[in-house]
Amino acid sequence: MPVAGVDYPRTFQQFTTWFGDDEACRAYLARLRWPNGFVCPACGAVEFWMTGAGLWMCRSCQRRTSVTAGTIMHRSRLPLTTWFAAVWFVTEQKNGVSALGLQRVLGIGSYETAWAWMHKLRRAMVRPDRELLSGVVEVDETFVGAVGAGLDGRGTSKTLVVIAVETPPGSRLGRVRLTRVPRATTEHLCGFVSYSVAGGSTIRTDGLSAYLGLTKRGFIHDPVNIVASKQPAHVLLPATHQIASLLKRWIAGTLHQGISDKHLDFYLDEFAFRFNRRNSQSRGLLFYRLLQQAMNTDPQPWNDLTAEPLDTYIWG
Repeated sequence: MPVAGVDYPRTFQQFTTWFGDDEACRAYLARLRWPNGFVCPACGAVEFWMTGAGLWMCRSCQRRTSVTAGTIMHRSRLPLTTWFAAVWFVTEQKNGVSALGLQRVLGIGSYETAWAWMHKLRRAMVRPDRELLSGVVEVDETFVGAVGAGLDGRGTSKTLVVIAVETPPGSRLGRVRLTRVPRATTEHLCGFVSYSVAGGSTIRTDGLSAYLGLTKRGFIHDPVNIVASKQPAHVLLPATHQIASLLKRWIAGTLHQGISDKHLDFYLDEFAFRFNRRNSQSRGLLFYRLLQQAMNTDPQPWNDLTAEPLDTYIWG
């Protein structure tokens, strides 16, 4: 296999050359899933032989394993070449693609299949072992949802989203984390910060009393009194307001407002995945990273994808 950018294609021409059939795709996935060689998922043995159907058969326990078994591609009936094309189009475009756009460009028979694939890939966009934010981190809330009559500000009926973004010296922003929370309480806001930011970091917020518990949780709290300063919030907390603006433009422009509160967390994960990798020199590297994470993400059956979200928060 060509090295190109060290085993990932840099251009679409390289992509089509490398992955012209399912066999080439299968071999590539095997390298991602077993970088040090095959390991039987049942007994841990490393010796195997290939069956005529393209399966890995363990010499020790005789278990046959597909390279996609136990991943988001588990038991998929569509060709691997179509999966690879989906991952390429999802990562190649800076702002991504909607499920309808993916259905059209790949010629997938049903919208439901394209929608499910997009949500499977969103599950793979978050690494469980990702590093916590650190340094000076700005935290604030925004609201996502359709425009409607009702109260403004924190009294609105829209969905509350908390944003945490690193603000290193200089004009560039660092990494970002976002999540949906039911209420702007100490339990949810401070809990989210504890889950997303390394202890000892400086947390800059507005004067909301719910953030007062940050000091007890091991953070340096730097609250900004917006009312007393007589300056707009977007001037005093520019990073989170910039992220909120980019998020809403992405939802309107790429997803055409076609999201629901039920699945909002996974759209937020996709936004963070894209923003945190915005400076990548190669879109092919993003293709590689997403496929790599897809090989380490459990199957996501339709019932799980469409299930109601839990109202319990692991950082509460």
